[in-house]
Order: sequence, then C-alpha cells, then structure tokens
Amino acid sequence: QVQLVESGGGLVQAGGSLRLSCAASGTIFSIYSMAWYRQAPGKQRNLVAQITSGDTTVYADSVKGRFTISRDNVKNTVYLQMNSLKPEDTAVYYCNAFVDTRPRASDYWGQGTQVTVSS
Repeated sequence: QVQLVESGGGLVQAGGSLRLSCAASGTIFSIYSMAWYRQAPGKQRNLVAQITSGDTTVYADSVKGRFTISRDNVKNTVYLQMNSLKPEDTAVYYCNAFVDTRPRASDYWGQGTQVTVSS
C-alpha cells in the first residue's frame, strides 16, 4: 500500500506564490511519474503538471510559465511551485503517483489540499 500526503495549500492574494509538496510512502519499488491535478467546485479534475522518472515535464496551458513541477527521487516527493497566482487557480489540488509496488503498478491519489487565491 502507498500513501500520498500533501501539504502547502492555503489562502494567498492574486500575484502571490505557494509551494505544494507531496510525499509518497509505503511499499515502493519505483515511481514512474508524479503529477498534480486540480478540481474547482462543479468542475472536473484536470491535470496541472506531470513529471516522469526521467524528469520530463508536462504542463497545462493555463499554468505554463507560472508553475514549476519538480521531484526528489530520494525522498519520493513531488513539489509544485506556483507563482503569479490568479483567482482562477482556486481549487483543491491533488497529488497523483503511478507507482511500481510489484507485482504490478498502480495509480495512487492524495487527499487533496485547498488553494484559494483572492482577488
């Protein structure tokens, strides 16, 4: 079993910054990819950013140039540095990891952390 624990959410004014962290623990042989998704009230959950074990990154168009995803493979932790935040970034942010737990790999999700950007 794998647990993902997020931290770093909160309330910030527009133009401000926040840094989210997500630490994975449990029976982990390797983590293929880690990602951040977000879900605003009444909307579907969408990908914000993803990083592979080879450090290839993918970003949603709406956050390119403002958000940066990174990971620490030793600590099994992924980070999301969010700059120039806008009110439309307000959402619950979820951490996701595709983990090799042998004999198979599975998707795991964190509990979510609220990010609120005031105008």
